[in-house]
Amino acid sequence: MTQSYWLANVLLESGFFRKDGMVTKTITENCHILVEEGKFTKIIPAYENLPVGLPVQDTGGLLMLPGFQDMHIHLDKTYYGGKWKACTPFVDVFGRMKEEEDMLPSLLPVTEERAKKILELLLQNGVTHIRAQCNVDPIIGLKNMEAVLQALKSYDGQLSYELVAFPQHGLLRSNSVPLVREALQMGATASGGLDPAIVDENIEASLHALIELAVEADADIDLHLHEPGHLGIYTMKRLAKLTEEAGWQGRVTIGHAFGLGDVPVEVAADAAETLAQAGISIASTVPIDIPTIPIPLLHEKGINVSLVNDSITDHWDPFGTGDVLYKASLMAERFAWIDEWSLGRALGFITGGKMPLNSEGERVWPTIGDKADAVFVEASCSAEAVARRSSRLAVMHKGKIVSGSFNQILAKN
Repeated sequence: MTQSYWLANVLLESGFFRKDGMVTKTITENCHILVEEGKFTKIIPAYENLPVGLPVQDTGGLLMLPGFQDMHIHLDKTYYGGKWKACTPFVDVFGRMKEEEDMLPSLLPVTEERAKKILELLLQNGVTHIRAQCNVDPIIGLKNMEAVLQALKSYDGQLSYELVAFPQHGLLRSNSVPLVREALQMGATASGGLDPAIVDENIEASLHALIELAVEADADIDLHLHEPGHLGIYTMKRLAKLTEEAGWQGRVTIGHAFGLGDVPVEVAADAAETLAQAGISIASTVPIDIPTIPIPLLHEKGINVSLVNDSITDHWDPFGTGDVLYKASLMAERFAWIDEWSLGRALGFITGGKMPLNSEGERVWPTIGDKADAVFVEASCSAEAVARRSSRLAVMHKGKIVSGSFNQILAKN
């Protein structure tokens, strides 16, 4: 249990300044916050004297924001933490699958170690909750799952997590239904799927198998959908229909959803309404090498969109920073969100929707009773943090500092 203590001199957002009806500045104030049993239990203005009797941790006036989330991050089959290795030119998904026949067994001895290195990188960048992806396939069986579970368990108390049993070689194509079922029994929290048309070559059978696995295990669903254009749109709409029939609204996520990026806007809008009605979320990396999905439109239609890393330096992609704040900044840049209001709103795409202020400028985070998950940044407000990709000096999970410290800012002051 975390010791009770005061966080002193915390910078919190407290309102908006508007000119001619437009938000032009974010108002902040310094506060003291009481942390008890991993929750925020009291907030007082910094001009008030702190009660005696409890330890005090001075934050040096750093801005406190909600802890970040990465809802789609592959922890296995990574080169991160090892020697540099670029990718071979991409031909198709089947070529990448072929590469894994040799690669997965060769990486198994370091899978747990490298997963931990990614977790440490995510923590340093402000992430306090993740949805991890892990291969489940005939080549590696459940060995990667075992290694990733060990890595995640070693970070208990430092971040919270979900875990997807991901059939990278196709749920049906590789006959991985029994493996996914076993992975769900051993600790995975979501049933994964991949491209029902292009990879599994049977949209109906693939989606039905995916949903049946989830319902059987009372698990979430995480479908990786790279299928383009109208093919992707058709698959999304079928998934939405089957989600509603299964009563699985609010428990389904589509990763990538590339099809939304290369259809006419009216087609994307219609699909977005269907997905929103079924409570389906979307995870996007904000890709720049293909048409970006219309994130503002999806958000406007009521879809929960998360910005994610996906992978960090592997055989699919040599890039990756492990920084979802960078993704929020990239999204803002891509869609010309350059004003104070829009930049600040971009933060919600990496916090599970948590924002310091609501649309009226009233503080809605932190509130009394909130879990003490937070990131402390060198910025004057959320808008600056997104635009400038501000440094994160300390990260808190359940009231405990799990990465960084306040020493650097206190030394400056």
